[in-house]
Amino acid sequence: MLTQASAQFNDSTHYITGAQASGTFNKTNDGLTMLFNNSIRAGMKFNSFVMNANSSWIYGKTPAKLSNNDWNTALDFNLYKTLPHFYYWGLLTHTSSYSLKIRNQLQGGLGIAYRLWDKPHFRISISNGIIYEASSIIQTDSSILNYATFRNSLRVQFNYNYKEIFKIRGVGFYQPSLEYRNDYILNANASLNVKLWRWLNFTTTANYNKISRTKRENFIFTYGLTAEYYF
Repeated sequence: MLTQASAQFNDSTHYITGAQASGTFNKTNDGLTMLFNNSIRAGMKFNSFVMNANSSWIYGKTPAKLSNNDWNTALDFNLYKTLPHFYYWGLLTHTSSYSLKIRNQLQGGLGIAYRLWDKPHFRISISNGIIYEASSIIQTDSSILNYATFRNSLRVQFNYNYKEIFKIRGVGFYQPSLEYRNDYILNANASLNVKLWRWLNFTTTANYNKISRTKRENFIFTYGLTAEYYF
């Protein structure tokens, strides 16, 4: 991965922008295996409002077939205007995933969150809310199903920083449908970011997804260099 950074958020620094790119190649007598993982992001942070936008593309191919052609775009925000440790969140996402057999998926919703542990360098939060989803998926018999549903969205998240030298981030989602039995989405993501220089970092990321309706799941592990620009 490769992107751009200087300082972290502070009283005079409210915005961040960056891009990432990583890839692996393995060429043998049987052919070429490759995986690309690219993303761009932007965000802003003020005392009572945080907003992030990001978009990613994962492309993978083996000698036998295409393994990944997955797109995800998300816009989320947090609003800190209530009791201490409580905040509101909002989310809007669009996903298209070859590996998970999702042709198109649009989600949007609102909820509330609470920080179980709230220190400057270590935070654990749990959140819950209701999201609306409109999806077009490829079922196990290769037929296309278009449907809409409301889901409960439960999330657990943790963040740990050590003197800006390294950062550990983790988040897990469980999103069962409120209308259809055995219809749920699972997602877990964890990353480790180690500062190598003022704006250069070494990053490893592990991401797991499971879609019960398509009976598909994937696990993607990437590592490389990142950079972020704060202003």
